[in-house]
Formats: sequence, structure tokens, C-alpha cells
Amino acid sequence: MPIRNRFAEMLPEVTGWRRHLHQTPELLYEVHETAAFVAEKLREFGVDEVTEGVGQTGVVGIIRGRGPGRAIGLRADMDALPIHEETGLDYASTVPGKMHACGHDGHTSMLLGAAKYLAETRNFDGTVVLIFQPAEEGGAGAKAMIDDGLFTRWQVDEVYGIHNAPGIPVGTIVTRPGPLQASSDEFEIVVQGKGGHAAEPHKAVDTTLVAAHIVIALHSIVSRNVDALRRVVLTVGTFKTDSNASNIIPDVARMEGTVRTLDPEYRAIMEGRIREVATHTAAAFGAEAQVIWHPGYPVTINDAEGAAHAVEAARAVANAVDDDVDPIMPSEDFSYMLEERPGAYVFLGNGDSAMCHHPKYVFDDEAMPYGMSFFAEIVERRLKAV
Repeated sequence: MPIRNRFAEMLPEVTGWRRHLHQTPELLYEVHETAAFVAEKLREFGVDEVTEGVGQTGVVGIIRGRGPGRAIGLRADMDALPIHEETGLDYASTVPGKMHACGHDGHTSMLLGAAKYLAETRNFDGTVVLIFQPAEEGGAGAKAMIDDGLFTRWQVDEVYGIHNAPGIPVGTIVTRPGPLQASSDEFEIVVQGKGGHAAEPHKAVDTTLVAAHIVIALHSIVSRNVDALRRVVLTVGTFKTDSNASNIIPDVARMEGTVRTLDPEYRAIMEGRIREVATHTAAAFGAEAQVIWHPGYPVTINDAEGAAHAVEAARAVANAVDDDVDPIMPSEDFSYMLEERPGAYVFLGNGDSAMCHHPKYVFDDEAMPYGMSFFAEIVERRLKAV
């Protein structure tokens, strides 16, 4: 079955919304203009309830069907990234240093388009809960909305979301049951030694040397403490000392890194091993190491039944569907929602574009009818009107 004709007809209008949002990107929880735009559109569509300020700046819209029934949540993220746009588009960002480089403007517009259709047709029994979320990009906006009662105030039974996917053809939807995206935790390691003159290292405790050994030892954790059939990635991204001179042994060295895994069990294992390796390696050289752990987003795990429902809906509207796509290691805070409610996350092809988070990334507007059709299809299947 092709995309729904109504969404093909709506594409110019929805493209206009998307390009407006693209020109006015906002970061994290500071999505005030975006949230106001969303709320205004929902009221214009005749959505039954619109609640602003959920999880600081999130928006929730309620559409009631023809009869009583369960509640399905549909989620889109609204925030942009601190990136200077280099696309040269005539509707490029007008805000220096801010850009919708991950397609959240497209996600928001697709959900608005689906909301307009669902408010017009109401061909379902039950309730649709439209979730427009701030601060996906590092701010855990999903958790903030949950903590503010998202699923209890509106009694959501299942939840579904979409993210665009560069490198996958437009019109293709892919997903899988189980882990889809990795968790992402960050760590800092501060190595304290004894500074001195480079000509007399025997009188110092060389923190640069100690920290270098720690970096090497950290990279042995995945190869020697993780099952080779599991996916864990450890990366040390920064390495700094408090010295600005080539002939000085610094007192302190610092490093920062990330750990990503598709297995919640390994989040705890990796934290424990990083602490052990850093502190014991430092001690072996007569130094001290402090490990500061910053927990990030959990693993995004699709409920098996939710993934099956998503695949059925996708097959009804997409050109092609892959129901067992390989998981990826970037993280996503929709994971918090899937920890609370069954459902699924799917990827929607964005064609041969630059990758997300790149200054030349461009969202393909031709993908939006497929996303809107998917949202409508999952509602009408899961809340089938009697």
C-alpha cells in the first residue's frame, strides 16, 4: 500500500512548517518558540486538549477517538544542535551557531501532520497522546516529561517514535525487536601525581606517563572483559595536563571519554572495570586517580510486540521494510519512554544525505508522508474502531 493520499496532499503545507522550524532552531529546553508554534497548530487542528510546559517546555496534545479505548503515545523531539549550518539552503538557519542538524524539525512536522489528519478523521477508538519533547540532544527531555507525569497524567498504554536515517532510501522503514540503540555514559579521570622538572623525572611522579598507561589499559577492558559477541565501545576523547611547557612534568592529567553498550548488564560492568583499572594503574606508578562517572541515556530496547506492531504498520505504508536491522551505537532518550511503556522506535530513510550532526546535513522533505502515514497507521491498527 502506498502512503496515504491525504499526506501526499498535505506535503507542501507540512514542508512549510518544517522549513519555518529549520530557520528558527532552539537548543535543549529553550524551545519556547518551537513549543508555541506546535501548541498553536494543535489548537488550530481542533485537538481536544493541549498542555504546555510538560517537562519544562514539552507539549502534549490529546485527540479522542469515536469511542472509548486504550491510549497510544506518539513522540517527536523538537530541539536543535549547537552547530553552524553549512548547507547553503535558502531556508537555512537564521540563528548563528544553531542548526537542526538531526532532523528534529522534520520529526516535529511529521507528528503535526499526523495530528491534523487524526483530528480530522478520528477513525479509531481510544486516545492519541501527541508528545512533543524538548532536550533530546543531551538534556534527557524524555525523562523530564516522564518525571512530570507524562504517562500517569494521560494514562499512556503504548508509545512509538520515529527518527530519520541518512543512508537508507526514502520510503524505507527499518527497526528490530530488542536493543536498537546503545546506552551512552561519560567518564572523567583525574590523575594526581607530583610535578617537577623534565630533566629530573626521578624526583617527580609523572602524571602524563601514568595517564598514558591508563588510556592503554582502558582499551583492554572491551577486548578482555566483554564477551566478543556483545557490543561495547569505549573511547577516550580528551587528554589534557595542567602544564603549558615542554620541560615541565605536570601535577595533574585529565581525560574524558564515553562508554556505549547494547546490553544494560555491561553498563555496570564497564563502570566498575574503568574505576578499577584507573585507580590501580595509577597506584602502581605512585599516583592517584579519581573517576567521575556521568550516567547517560539507557539502551533503547524495543518491546517485541511493539516492534511487531510497528513492522505491520510500516509494511502497510512504506516502499520497503527491514524488521531486523542491525543496532547502532549512538544513543537516544526515547529509551526512557520504552523503559516505562511497551512500544517501538523506527528509523525512516532520509536518502543519500550527510549524516546527522553534520553541518551539511539536510532533512529530505519527501520522507515526511511516509512518517505521517506510519503514525496514522499505528494508531488505526492499535486503536481499531469497532
